[in-house]
Amino acid sequence: MEMSEIIKVTNEFLVDEFEVDGDTITPEADLKETLDMDSLDYVDLVVVIESNFGFKVKPEDFKDIVTFQDFYNYLAANTTK
Repeated sequence: MEMSEIIKVTNEFLVDEFEVDGDTITPEADLKETLDMDSLDYVDLVVVIESNFGFKVKPEDFKDIVTFQDFYNYLAANTTK
């Protein structure tokens, strides 16, 4: 999966799942702040990632993810080809 497709799919499910304006999702924006995430939201996000990208997510994977670009890079690195 190419990065442009990862970004498109990711942004679509984030807008739907977290009910945010797509314009607020930019590569340099803070993921947690923009999505106003709490601990239950992380569970929802894990489920959506696993169903859309086909890999298991470990909670510790999120410790280094700050921006949407970090998140896209994480998805790209772990997505099954």
